[in-house]
Amino acid sequence: TCFSFILDSIIEPLGDLGKESEPDKEAPEREVEPREKWANNMEFILSMAGEIIGLGNVWRFPYLCFKNGGGVFFIPYLVFLFCCGIPVFFLETALGQYTSEGGVTAWRKICPMFEGVGIASQVIVVYLNIYYIVVLAWAIFYLINSFISPLPWSTCDNWWNSGKAPSKDSHNETDHLLMIKSPEEEFWIKRVLRMSTDMSLGQVHWDLALCLLAAWVICYFCIWKGIKSTGKVVYFTATFPYVMLIILFFRGVTLPGAGEGLKYYLTPDFSKISDPDVWRDAGTQVFFSYAVCQGVLTALGSYNKYNNNCYRDCLALCCLNSATSIFAGFAVFSVLGFMAQDLGLSMQEVAASGPGLAFIVYPRALSLLPGSSFWAVLFFLMILLLGLDSQFVCVESLATALTDLFPRQLRRPGAREILVLVIAAICFLLGLPLITEGGIIIFQLVDTYGPSGTSLLIIACFETVVIAWVYGADRFYDNIEDMIGYRPFPVLKYCWLFVTPLICVITLLYDLSQTRPLVVYGHKLSTWGNTVGTLLIIAPLICIPAFILVSLTTPSSDLRQARPDKPVLKLGKRIIFKAQRPPVKNMDEGIEKMLMEDSSSV
Repeated sequence: TCFSFILDSIIEPLGDLGKESEPDKEAPEREVEPREKWANNMEFILSMAGEIIGLGNVWRFPYLCFKNGGGVFFIPYLVFLFCCGIPVFFLETALGQYTSEGGVTAWRKICPMFEGVGIASQVIVVYLNIYYIVVLAWAIFYLINSFISPLPWSTCDNWWNSGKAPSKDSHNETDHLLMIKSPEEEFWIKRVLRMSTDMSLGQVHWDLALCLLAAWVICYFCIWKGIKSTGKVVYFTATFPYVMLIILFFRGVTLPGAGEGLKYYLTPDFSKISDPDVWRDAGTQVFFSYAVCQGVLTALGSYNKYNNNCYRDCLALCCLNSATSIFAGFAVFSVLGFMAQDLGLSMQEVAASGPGLAFIVYPRALSLLPGSSFWAVLFFLMILLLGLDSQFVCVESLATALTDLFPRQLRRPGAREILVLVIAAICFLLGLPLITEGGIIIFQLVDTYGPSGTSLLIIACFETVVIAWVYGADRFYDNIEDMIGYRPFPVLKYCWLFVTPLICVITLLYDLSQTRPLVVYGHKLSTWGNTVGTLLIIAPLICIPAFILVSLTTPSSDLRQARPDKPVLKLGKRIIFKAQRPPVKNMDEGIEKMLMEDSSSV
């Protein structure tokens, strides 16, 4: 193809840099490197944990509990978790492990007609690679400023302050009527974002650009060698945030007012259980938190050994993810309860989610503590590491998908480093508009419409329908049994067949009927903003019908390719049928058994 030719023309000359030319000898065909595998199961577990346990666990889940009825929110959350989150999470991981392919070629092997499902997930990953790392740039900026005493966002005598910022004792009704901003909010809006009054793009903030560059440099050198380097890095990046979260938890629950904050976090309001918005929030939180429909789970699972017990691993990871979200709520709301009591505010006034929690509310609470700089460093280092893990895997997912699509060009010595460098450079340049004076508008636009609930729900529907109805749920269960030695609990199969698609369709219909205009800091999006948002949603979804049409116009490319009597999957030289499974589950064991029989016959 044209793209393959371009890759050959770029990578081959770069791969030959520094090597002596031998004009008299015919150049041998360049060797294609074998596909890597995780050194051990712990590297896979930590990489998966680093991806699914991210910023959403800290800055979104606790607020959703507070907003949607406290402990009552756990009911719809658990329903979506067991009916949608865990089934799709396991499906994607098992698919990657069985096929040993990335997020695109795995679907090509299962059913070529639905290769567009994998392409759609990679478009979502491209969105994430561009905008998610901007949060890390903000975290680096705050982390650097955390070493300044007093904390620059806790004082009112800086050039970015209006001179009207309220002090600790000035939070009365008059201040709220005048809409006087806190110094933390002024630091965020006027110093970090430097938002323009008309919300035009304006100039790039070069201090943030350097932070963005630093984030990409860190990310690049952690994953440039593939899973061999990533698997070692996650031992630190996936575990150290837990240490910091535990420290913040114990500090928070010992503060005065912490009990009031935890009360608002957990006290159930059963009137909320009938609110459809509560169920929609629970569904979107599960889909975002578990990183489904993004191709990343398939990519990470593809590096597993064939007989790895992915079923056990997935259940353990799902329990860990949800437990972390609940635990993070204790660390967050104990500190917010202290801040509300110290400033004489209500919990409704201090509770927030997203960047507002991480960069305004929580820094404000930390500035009230003795040794505030230490706690600020701890908090923003945790935010940075949580985000880095997720960013690692997003880049890895895209790199894996491209490498498996073009193995002859990209699975060569030196090609991996070049590919990751190209991805990092392109995403860095595309991310620069997000750190301009009006960049927060683009950030919120991509965050709302890019990896949106609409896109994820539709992709989830296609994934479950293709596996359960086109490829065959029983057939896929046979494949899983061949890998792990037993059949998983049958409820997962029935979720793929009926429950998950039905819940996704119902949630999708309600979500489409409740479309609300996006408002960013009081500015409502114009027509162009809504148009761009619509295009961001359509871009990944259009890939699915497009590839179906392309497949139908290609000879012998129809739904029959996925039927058990015409399989496209092979294990070694053995074809896997619905009614024919290899008698030996481990090929190495089979070879050893044959050798023993030969030796006994001599």
